[in-house]
Amino acid sequence: MRDFSKLFEPVVESMGYELVGVEFLGAGGHGTLRVYIDRDSGVSLDDCAAISHQISGILDVEEPIKQAYDLEVSSPGIDRPLFKLADFERFAGKTARIKLAVGLLGRKNFRGKLQGVADSKLVTIEVDGEVYDLPYADIAKANLVGDF
Repeated sequence: MRDFSKLFEPVVESMGYELVGVEFLGAGGHGTLRVYIDRDSGVSLDDCAAISHQISGILDVEEPIKQAYDLEVSSPGIDRPLFKLADFERFAGKTARIKLAVGLLGRKNFRGKLQGVADSKLVTIEVDGEVYDLPYADIAKANLVGDF
């Protein structure tokens, strides 16, 4: 499967939005392609529809997915997913939940305050007063946690 971010980013950015990230969830021969967009003034349903229309056109031409799927375009929401290394730097000081694909020190799940990025490949997070350097390459899923 292709790198969807590289495929969609030029169009999304040309329309004045940030491409937060893309994920494909495939199960049982039918998948979901989720595209997260954002901009300073927020994202409306009409914004999502406009981006969806453009991305559908790209998908029709490029045909990168060979199975049945649904396309979803949305804002990242309160529990914003973190896809890029730059996201972990940008949201330093915020509470995040990170799940590793490979365990580190006997654990895979970390919830705490993001500290930023170290050595251009380690995501630093403070959990209950202890600081962990998590290999970016081992992060399976990460998102911000809404502070209420």
